Amino acid sequence: MSRSHSPVSDQFAFQSLPRSMSTLETWTFGVTNHLSWPTLVATVHANLGTAAIFVWIPAIIVGILVNYQVKHLSRNLLNVSGGTPNYITRLWTGYPIIARYAAIGYLISWLSVVPLNSVVITDMIKSNLDVLGISCPELILKLGFTLLPFVVAFSGSRALNILHLLFSLPALVVLLLFCFQGLGFLAFSPNSPSFFPEQLPSLNFIDWAKWFFFISYTAYSCETVSSFIADSHHPQQTLKFLDIASWLMLPIFIGGSWVIIRLSTIEGLGDNAYLNFAVASVSFWGDFAPTSSTFLLASCCLLGSATTVANCPRIIYQLAIDKHLAPVFSLVSSRGVFGSSLFLSLCICIIYSIWGDISRIVIVGNVAWFVAFMLMHLGLWRKRNQADILFPKLSLAFFIIETVILSVTAYAWGWQDFLAGLLAPLFVLIIDAFVRYISIPVFRPYWWIKLYQSQRRKFLKHSLAIQVGILIFLMCGAFLVGCSFVWLLNLNFIPTAKNLLVILLITIAFVGVAIACWTSLPQVVALEEAREASEHLFMVAQDGILVLDQQGIIQQANPATESVFAIKPSALLGKHLNNLLPQLSEYPETWDNRSEHTLIQKSKTITLELSISDRTQQNFQEYVVILHDITQRIQAEEILRQSEAQLKQEAQQLATQLVQIEKMSSLGQLVAGIAHEINNPVSFIYGNIRPANQYLQDLIRLIEMYQQYYPQANPEIQQEIENIDLIFLISDFPRLLNSMEVGSQRIKEIVLSLRNFSRLDESGMKAVNIHEGIDNTLMILQNRFKATAERPDIEIIKKYGNIPPVECYAGQLNQVFMNILANGIDALEETIANGQKIEQPQIQIQTQLINDDQVTICIKDNGYGIPENIQKHLFEPFFTTKSVGKGTGLGLSISYQIITEKHGGNLKCNSYPHLGTEFIITIPLKQQSDRVKNQTSAKNQIS
Repeated sequence: MSRSHSPVSDQFAFQSLPRSMSTLETWTFGVTNHLSWPTLVATVHANLGTAAIFVWIPAIIVGILVNYQVKHLSRNLLNVSGGTPNYITRLWTGYPIIARYAAIGYLISWLSVVPLNSVVITDMIKSNLDVLGISCPELILKLGFTLLPFVVAFSGSRALNILHLLFSLPALVVLLLFCFQGLGFLAFSPNSPSFFPEQLPSLNFIDWAKWFFFISYTAYSCETVSSFIADSHHPQQTLKFLDIASWLMLPIFIGGSWVIIRLSTIEGLGDNAYLNFAVASVSFWGDFAPTSSTFLLASCCLLGSATTVANCPRIIYQLAIDKHLAPVFSLVSSRGVFGSSLFLSLCICIIYSIWGDISRIVIVGNVAWFVAFMLMHLGLWRKRNQADILFPKLSLAFFIIETVILSVTAYAWGWQDFLAGLLAPLFVLIIDAFVRYISIPVFRPYWWIKLYQSQRRKFLKHSLAIQVGILIFLMCGAFLVGCSFVWLLNLNFIPTAKNLLVILLITIAFVGVAIACWTSLPQVVALEEAREASEHLFMVAQDGILVLDQQGIIQQANPATESVFAIKPSALLGKHLNNLLPQLSEYPETWDNRSEHTLIQKSKTITLELSISDRTQQNFQEYVVILHDITQRIQAEEILRQSEAQLKQEAQQLATQLVQIEKMSSLGQLVAGIAHEINNPVSFIYGNIRPANQYLQDLIRLIEMYQQYYPQANPEIQQEIENIDLIFLISDFPRLLNSMEVGSQRIKEIVLSLRNFSRLDESGMKAVNIHEGIDNTLMILQNRFKATAERPDIEIIKKYGNIPPVECYAGQLNQVFMNILANGIDALEETIANGQKIEQPQIQIQTQLINDDQVTICIKDNGYGIPENIQKHLFEPFFTTKSVGKGTGLGLSISYQIITEKHGGNLKCNSYPHLGTEFIITIPLKQQSDRVKNQTSAKNQIS
């Protein structure tokens, strides 16, 4: 029974942007605005002359700072497509209207590039055809150059990326040659008009502000590469181009502008970009100047249009992903086609083209663009405390200056165009609202999802007829255009013809790419996708897969075979499979389709299930072998067979351990009871020793007085004095009483330690001195620290910190100390017994207060240490490395439970070979009231 796909899951599948662009492809998109400079510089030069340099320099400084700021923002937004405008929306979180307005303002400025470039190319062709007396079909050319980049983009992003790469690199080389050769000519050529003019003209603020606004589009927009970070295979490498783009602005924008200013000095050139470049470059390029200028300008225009149709859909896509635009724009096909976003971009470009007033389009686009960057600078100031904001104070200063410039612009360029630019983003928001709320299928994501899902199947089904029809139409169109030019030019090689041929070649190249996009390229892409899909399945399969020839020789092996045979897949190639699995015969045709085989691998044995299928190639038989490791399954079956006996054994062991725990508990009560009973008579004895000693001193003093006053004693008395050795008795009896006092004191201390250790009279939680608990535990274990025949005495090193009373279950905590110290003693004795030399066995105890709210107790020995494979089992119940009868495997497990569950702390072990073992106990200084209540209620329930 088939399962239908959820529309939500389908939509999510078509919202993932594939990382399909190489680093070099993203870099070439980053030079688009450098290449757009030739279409702009002539206008500025015609209006300002030499003073234009005073506009370019500050604009470039701001542009470089913008690039560095965008780079820092991008580092944390590597999965955000569309670049700067979608970074601006994140600077205005909480203000969605401002965020949308700024991003859409940036967008519509970019979309004005396509109709503007179409007009520029059409004008270039028209000016050349006018010289030949040939009429120019302006409307057709403008429409054709507007639609051409969209035709390529609708076929897939890959073709557009390659097209841009192939043309942008030579165009950038030509542009850099123009700049550097021009500067070299001005500096060193004897024909140079001199590098600097005799005097620099002045420039009033209104003109400066007016033209700063005009060139800001080019100066600020060299961060285009950030739009393609989410598409890049290596986003960090793509980000590096923002540094390169920043420094390319200096030789191109400032150096190139200076070349135009100093060399394009013929009157009548006006703002014609082609004439200005041709005149400036003829000084050092000679006869190649017109052709090179034509190539540069034509390439710049077409590349600008190509970048627009690549950049703008990504901006729209990300705005939709971020919920700023309708969900229908958040979809992208597996080949990187932003269908709905491209359609919206095309509609706006057509509106621009229908409007047709180039100067007004420029002003409207620039106003929206300029406001977007004003909001960016203000947003940077708002988020000035973020780590990725570089120049918050400068950003605020730029915002203030840009506000003044915008006001001057409104006065200088006209209020009508200024207001149109301010309202243009709102027009796009109205379109978005229309798309959101009008129930038309094309405005809904499911319509585009179905289109993307069925596009490949439909294309393949009717591919032959469609491809032939498109190929005939496009190739015939290109051939007719070429024939028409040859016929019109009558093969006369005149200068204008060369310029037209350059434009024709570039145009045909773009048309050729369009032909490939809609004919052979989809087939190539489909084959490549199928190959990548099959290779992906082959590489990621968890089972080993082998492809054998008809003799059984291994031809291919996937990575999973390495875990089966412990041999790298490349080393398997050329081997016969029965060399690895001897149970197989030499001839593959005799093999069973499914069989089990045992394989011995170093120290372990694995069981494999082989599934063998054959497939017929052109002239031979090929076998596909799937190796499935069923060792775990076999082991599981064996474990199931043994489970009943094992469970019985574990139950018996658990019962035994529970009995032992109960015995230990009873023993604790017994010890406490004995200590209590001993304490009374010992206290009686200890309390009477001092009075007895005083009485003795009195008697001795009386005897001494008798001897003083009656020196001649009765002979019988004298004989008794000698018999009892009165002198020795008088001297030794006080010492005897002192010994009794010391012994009684020792007994009292031992009884107190036993009582403190058991703490049965303090089973609740209370604040205690943990140092007393440690000392009591050490006193109980004192006999084990003494030297034996096998080892010297164990030195105890105490490093107690200044610890206030700690809230805990004192008796349970003492049990933890006892378990860990006893294990440390055992470890030292075992180390010495195994022949390891330890000059002085030591156990170090260190306490410390951390952050005023936690206490750590570190107990460390200098034994051999615990192997790493044992450490991970230390706190597991019933795990022990001691021989039978010496350990229960419960000491550390119970200790871990007491520390973690009873006290909300942590118990961990650090151990390294030959360096000893350290147990670190961490508990809170004060326990949480909830935990204490839970522990108390649990105890009440048990009792």
